[in-house]
Amino acid sequence: MTVVVTEDHDAVRVITLNRPRRLNAITPELIEALCDALAQAQDSSTVRAIVLTGAGSSFCAGDDLHDSDSHTAGPEANRIFVERLQDVTRLMMDGAHPVVVAVRGWAVGGGLEWVLNADLVVAGASTRGFFPEMSLGLFPTGAVTAILPRVVGDFKARELLLLGERIDAQMLKDWGIAYQVVPDEAVLDAGIALAQRLADLPERSVRDLKAALGRIDRAGRDAALAAETEATIAAFDDPLTAQRLADNAP
Repeated sequence: MTVVVTEDHDAVRVITLNRPRRLNAITPELIEALCDALAQAQDSSTVRAIVLTGAGSSFCAGDDLHDSDSHTAGPEANRIFVERLQDVTRLMMDGAHPVVVAVRGWAVGGGLEWVLNADLVVAGASTRGFFPEMSLGLFPTGAVTAILPRVVGDFKARELLLLGERIDAQMLKDWGIAYQVVPDEAVLDAGIALAQRLADLPERSVRDLKAALGRIDRAGRDAALAAETEATIAAFDDPLTAQRLADNAP
């Protein structure tokens, strides 16, 4: 099965995580395919905006714990996996074209990080998520250690990252993360409509504004990505992490 599929709606490229039976949980194969899809969309001369969404009932349920062996494959393989995971954030945040995330159901771990990496977010009413990394002996990625405190404040970020407190669609809206909350069945259409509004704007102005806004926090974001990468690799090398992943696999 193709784990990431793409479809064009005029100048909008829709990228869909396509592992619905596993709630689009993250595997090395999915990360590689997502990086390729994002890179192609960002480099395309016909694409002006991108929508990232998930097939089925959820956006992304985080790491696929059934595939946790991929995190204990050795330091070299772990580094490649984590670097590619961080490349998703770089492609979303540093690419020329704006990215709209259309999310519903679960957005967990990396899935919630991608919500925070978006330029704009449309959330379905069922959206809910949390960061499970600390409880699993892992570490957050996606520059979330820099982004989240800026968005919700230092102490709320500590609650979310350390305790894994759950959030929902209304919280995303109240915190200014979600542009709008819509019924679940309207999420993709609303995401495409919002991306089309972006695609209809003057391309150079949108590109330059995205670059200018990104430049404000670029140094901190790059430092966070680097620190997260090393901490995540160290976590994968910890035998207690492997045990926690095995114990929590459904």
